[in-house]
Amino acid sequence: MKRLYGVGVLGGGGGIGRNHIESFQSSPYAKVLAIAETSDARGEDACRRYRVPDCHQDWRVLLRRKDIQVVSIALPNYLHAEVACAALAAGKHVLLEKPMATSARAAAKIVAAAKRARRVLMVGQNMRFTPDAQRLRTIISAGRLGKISHGRAWWYRRSGIPRIGSWFTQKKFAGGGVCYDLGVHLLDLALHLMDDFRVVSVSGAVSGHLGAKGIGDGSWGKSEIGPRRIFDVEDRAVALIKLQNRATLYLEVTWATFQENDATYGVELFGDKAAASWQPAKVHSMVPGLAKTEQISGGALPYPTDRIVHFMECVARGKTPLVRPEESLQVQRALDGIYASSRTGREVRL
Repeated sequence: MKRLYGVGVLGGGGGIGRNHIESFQSSPYAKVLAIAETSDARGEDACRRYRVPDCHQDWRVLLRRKDIQVVSIALPNYLHAEVACAALAAGKHVLLEKPMATSARAAAKIVAAAKRARRVLMVGQNMRFTPDAQRLRTIISAGRLGKISHGRAWWYRRSGIPRIGSWFTQKKFAGGGVCYDLGVHLLDLALHLMDDFRVVSVSGAVSGHLGAKGIGDGSWGKSEIGPRRIFDVEDRAVALIKLQNRATLYLEVTWATFQENDATYGVELFGDKAAASWQPAKVHSMVPGLAKTEQISGGALPYPTDRIVHFMECVARGKTPLVRPEESLQVQRALDGIYASSRTGREVRL
């Protein structure tokens, strides 16, 4: 008989929190018993829609419940470290929304707390679980690309700022802008596919020209907007990242830019035997006198396509998560490096 784990979703009334609830309800090991939500209206609506029994305004009350063994954290970034450490100290398994924290120092405290508590901790990097990412990782691990020397990852939105004036666009709540929202996804995915999280140096630059003018507003999220449409984070970030194995990665992300399409994104990896691209998954190679492109599809996947379903399998079966906390800590160190390099105008060694 399968054990059923009681789950609490912190920030369950927001757009990300609702996604967490739906994913937990897809797992045979989970039963969502409560959410924590500061907005009465959002909390009541989420509980009614998803048939969740209880809603607490204070997340601390939820953590004291003995019938809840698992929590997911879908709160503004500045709360991630405090709440994750408290949840782990309370003996809960923790699924943490990205970014892990707003600094590598804070992220390291979360990792240490998980080790002390001997609980499962995973950052919900959902792009690793897409079928194309899983297939690419399989063929890369089999040596199809040879030695990877360079990667390129990008995500451009024409008008995709998560509601100017929401917590996403205020540094005191978000810690950063598009780098924490989109950059963390692609950075994690690219390093995962390259199989090297040992970042040694970063040269980066961030800017926020369009959002500060009110250009590029999007519709994502349910966060309240105050009387002032504050925007004091970046809407564009670029970085050149060097790894210990001498490979390089170029990263560029933007919430708002003047382009034809609503959104374009991708990851490309270049090896000495072949190259690969993600979404859709393709391998590009050459035979004498002929360039060849092969689309990778079909076959069984090693992991579920839902990161929270995978997380619950790890909790229930004692497995190691695909997204290991130590890797998420290295991603946070690289993000710190991008901001530090932008402030100083110099390459930052990590």
